Amino acid sequence: MTIQTPLNWEKAGPGQRVKSGLRVKRGQGPLQTLEVAGKTAAVRGGDGEQLELTQLLECVPGEAEQPEPELVEVEVGGTALLKCGPSHSQGNFSHVDWFSVHKEKPTLIFRVRQGQGQSEPGEYQHRLSLQDKGTTLALTYVTPHDERIFLCQGKRPRSQEHRIQLRVYKAPEEPSIQVATCVGRNGYPIPQVVWYKNGQPLKEEKNRVHIQSSQIVESSGLYTLRSVLKAQLLKEDKDAQFYCELNYRLPSGNHMKESREVTVPVFYPAEKVWLEVEPVGMLKEGDRVEIRCLADGNPPPHFSISKQNLSTKEMEEETTDDNGVLVLARAQKEHSGLYECQGLDLETMASLLSGQQELLVNYVSDVRVSPAAPESEEGSSLTLTCEAESNQALEFQWLREKTGQVLEKGPVLQLHNLKREAGGGYRCMASVPSVPGLNRTQLVNVAIFGPPWMALKERKMWVQENVVLNLSCEASGHPRPTISWNVEGLTSEQDQDPQSVLSILNVLVTPELLETGAECVASNSLGKNTTIILLELDSNSTTGLSISTVSPHARANSTSTEKKLPEPESKGVVIVAVTVCVLVLAVLGAVLYFFYKKGKLPCGRSGKQEITLPPSRKSEFVVEVKSDKLPEEMGLLQGSNGDKRAPGDQGEKYIDLRH
Repeated sequence: MTIQTPLNWEKAGPGQRVKSGLRVKRGQGPLQTLEVAGKTAAVRGGDGEQLELTQLLECVPGEAEQPEPELVEVEVGGTALLKCGPSHSQGNFSHVDWFSVHKEKPTLIFRVRQGQGQSEPGEYQHRLSLQDKGTTLALTYVTPHDERIFLCQGKRPRSQEHRIQLRVYKAPEEPSIQVATCVGRNGYPIPQVVWYKNGQPLKEEKNRVHIQSSQIVESSGLYTLRSVLKAQLLKEDKDAQFYCELNYRLPSGNHMKESREVTVPVFYPAEKVWLEVEPVGMLKEGDRVEIRCLADGNPPPHFSISKQNLSTKEMEEETTDDNGVLVLARAQKEHSGLYECQGLDLETMASLLSGQQELLVNYVSDVRVSPAAPESEEGSSLTLTCEAESNQALEFQWLREKTGQVLEKGPVLQLHNLKREAGGGYRCMASVPSVPGLNRTQLVNVAIFGPPWMALKERKMWVQENVVLNLSCEASGHPRPTISWNVEGLTSEQDQDPQSVLSILNVLVTPELLETGAECVASNSLGKNTTIILLELDSNSTTGLSISTVSPHARANSTSTEKKLPEPESKGVVIVAVTVCVLVLAVLGAVLYFFYKKGKLPCGRSGKQEITLPPSRKSEFVVEVKSDKLPEEMGLLQGSNGDKRAPGDQGEKYIDLRH
């Protein structure tokens, strides 16, 4: 007979197993030869005759050579979809058993009966379910422990099996690197590590580069990789950048992750030391200066800084901070000179000396003005000269102290036809153009001889009674004037400048003070001057004691600033008008009296009643005056007894002319 098989056969006896895993059964006699021609095999006996197989060949599961299993890839935590063959119909899966093969031992994990699934007790009991009408077994929450072969086997209508190789993957965490150790945590399967130096991969090199890796299996089944780089480094590698790279695979393909770059400390002895000064460039007095030592060794040696003594020419050690830095908080010209640095390697005790470096602190000092206390008469001229010392070329300019105005460029200032206003401060500035910000100034006060000068001779202030005031008075002159007051009170003085003085009087406003006012007198050896302060009651004045401060001056040399209130002009006009009316009426009364005595005055014909006086007032004459004035204005007209007419009385008005 012929047997269709893709496998090779070997010589075997009855009941023996051949290499293919098939068992040949025969009634009697040994099986001598198995000849294979293409896919056809013939069994012959030992005598060369062809033998007949009395029984069919029987396939023993697990022993026959089988095709490669189907590959399924999934990440940790995902769901694996296990299909029981790609081309079977629905009817073939009504009765299926699923096995998990671990260490070549199959374990039943799931049964399908009449299209209904049932998990077997065990590790997969709660993670398996049927999908796609029973053709697919879904395994959820995949872990690294699930990486194995799964087998499905059908029972009807005929025996069939399908094997699936499940591959599980997990990307490692970002690699961490410390010094020369790279760690990649929780990956699956084990990632591969590659070390890089300055962007170039490092390879094993005898006596130069060695990479030692180890891994740990976590309880989750994931791997933690630890790789240590051992390399012989040179001084040139002190700034080299090292990092590690993890290469791993996921169902989507190959991936990689890189660590951060690190610099590995390289230790080597120093070969030279030198000095460094900050800031760089031209230095000036007042600058903060730092002088530090540097070396090309790691770790750096112990430093000390020395400065040359100008007298002895010997180098003397300076005091530095904890970092070996000499700090000049405010550099002065005395700090200029030669400096050097000494480095001592505490391990080898070798000493290195730097070259000498000169420190130059530019300065301007001793600014002087002559004459130092200039004095002059009005109308005369004055010359001021400025000098200074510096290690650089100087420029001079003169400024007015009060205004900041530049008056002259150069060391000499000429003042001609001096007036009182020319007195005061003048400032000489000496600067170094080549060193920005380097300058010094000197102030001098010019005194112009003359009696005290005051801005106002007289001023009026509106005040309130029983108010405490601060009255001020300012005067200038040379010699410096003194100030006195004609009123008792608390006084204080303030010097405005060498030729000016401000006096403040603290006084209570009383009726006597309102009547006399306050007088401020400034005097010196050349004369005196006066300012009178007149106090007037404010129309809005109230009773009661209070305190008020009057601002002393509106300009530099004024005595004070007063509160200007409007004059009561309307009241003054009314008083003048009433006075004129009284005089006119008096003249008119005298004329009428004269005609009456002569008998030429026609009385009574106008319908007026005769004026009858009491006996005691027979000699008194009264003149009738018609007036169209309003009651308010007429109320100002009074009789001899001081009685006012009623405001509503629009009748005749009478004025007593006896006086």
